Amino acid sequence: MNLPASVEGRERLRLFCALRLPDTALDVLSDWASRELRDGRLVPRTHLHLTLAFLGHRPKHELPAIAAAMRESAGSARPIRLLPERYRETRSVGMLVLKDLAGSASELAADLFGRLERLGLYEREERTWLPHVTVLRFRRPPRLKPALPELAEVVPSDAAVYLSQLRPSGADYVVVESFVLGG
Repeated sequence: MNLPASVEGRERLRLFCALRLPDTALDVLSDWASRELRDGRLVPRTHLHLTLAFLGHRPKHELPAIAAAMRESAGSARPIRLLPERYRETRSVGMLVLKDLAGSASELAADLFGRLERLGLYEREERTWLPHVTVLRFRRPPRLKPALPELAEVVPSDAAVYLSQLRPSGADYVVVESFVLGG
C-alpha cells in the first residue's frame, strides 16, 4: 500500500473508495468545468472520481481489510459504462450525474457496501447510491444550468482506496491502492 510519509504516526485515516476515470474523460470534464462552471471552487482534474463509499476517519489498522473489500468487489465487477445525464447541485457541491447504462456501477457499489458492512466498517446511507462526479464546491449554490459536457461513454479505468488529507486549501486525495475492474 502506498501511504505518504505525512500520515506516519497517525492512528486514524480519512478514507474513501472510488472509481477512477480514464485520462480522456478527465480532460473533457476539466475543460468543460473551466468553461461552464463558476461561483465556486472547481475540483482539480487530479481529484475527479466517482465515490463508491466514503468511510470517514478510520483506524489505520482497518486499511488492509478495506483494501481487500475493494479488491474483491472490483475483481467481480461487470464492465461499467457511464454517460453524462444531468448537472445537479446540493447545498455545497455541483456534480455531474452519470447514467449507469448496464447497472454494473450500482452493482459494484452494492457489493462493496455489503463487504464493508459485514466487516463492521461501513453503514450504508439511506438514499440510493448515485453515480456522479463532484465538479464544483461552493458556500452557496450558484444555481447553474450548464450544457452537459461532450463526453463519450465513460469506462472507469480502475477502482481505488483513497486517503483524503484535509488542508486549508481543500482536501488532497492520494491513491493508497488501486485495483483492476473485472479481475
